[in-house]
Amino acid sequence: AEGLWNFFLPDAETGEGLKNLDYAYIAVELGKNPLASETMNCSAPDTGNMEVLERVGTPEQKERWLKPLLEGKIRSAFAMTEPDRASSDAKNVGMRAVLEGDEWVLNGEKYYISGAGDPRCKIMITMVKTSPDAPPAKQQSQILVPMDTPGVKVLGPMCVFGEDDAPHGHMHIRFDNVRVPKSNMLLGEGRCFEISLLRLGPGRIHHCMRSIGQAERALDLMVTRGLSREAFGRKIAHLGGNIEIISRARIDIEAMRLMVLKAAKAMDVLGNREARVWVHMVKALVPERV
Repeated sequence: AEGLWNFFLPDAETGEGLKNLDYAYIAVELGKNPLASETMNCSAPDTGNMEVLERVGTPEQKERWLKPLLEGKIRSAFAMTEPDRASSDAKNVGMRAVLEGDEWVLNGEKYYISGAGDPRCKIMITMVKTSPDAPPAKQQSQILVPMDTPGVKVLGPMCVFGEDDAPHGHMHIRFDNVRVPKSNMLLGEGRCFEISLLRLGPGRIHHCMRSIGQAERALDLMVTRGLSREAFGRKIAHLGGNIEIISRARIDIEAMRLMVLKAAKAMDVLGNREARVWVHMVKALVPERV
């Protein structure tokens, strides 16, 4: 009702038309509360999936999947990681999709598929190997797979740091002769990495932005506790080296903030590809410091 919705799509008719730099300030605030991003339809992995559909989806794909995602009526997942493979190198993705007539037939398994446990999750962007004889950068593709397609079996949740993150979940999924129309291919066969470049820059920096908000919240809790309790006749914050600990936390947060803002500005001015060095830097810096 307030129009506070889909801030993550820069210069898009379907979003609020914000630059990455504008969204950086909003994402920091969203990061302070675990529910905030979803209340404004700005939560991962839906943000990346919507951005991909908005950039490369066909009119039919946009009408069927992007529209309800932008309206917050459904959720989505991104299926990439596989058992027994170092899937951080996407060229290792080996789950096969074979074209039979007008259908792609998918067989294999995926691990840690975030969001697939949510009953509102209706669609997956699935990374598969379609062209094993092509050059390494042209072997993989991305295909839209509805969750209710026959043969899609959610085997159960995977735990991260001992938690299953229900109901969102990080699911183990088996694809057993899953058939989807040929038209479910995104952008074209073998163009997986072109698509990934669209989402990785924004996705990485969005996580960094939200992490700064989490750091701000943690520092606020630390200061509140330090000033609300006393020991040995003094506030806890004033004991030992606690003042220095609090001060260094503030220094780290401000350093991270400036780096993220510079990366966001570089994306706006130079484009995602040319700004990748700045994105790489904040991706390395922020998770380590937070």
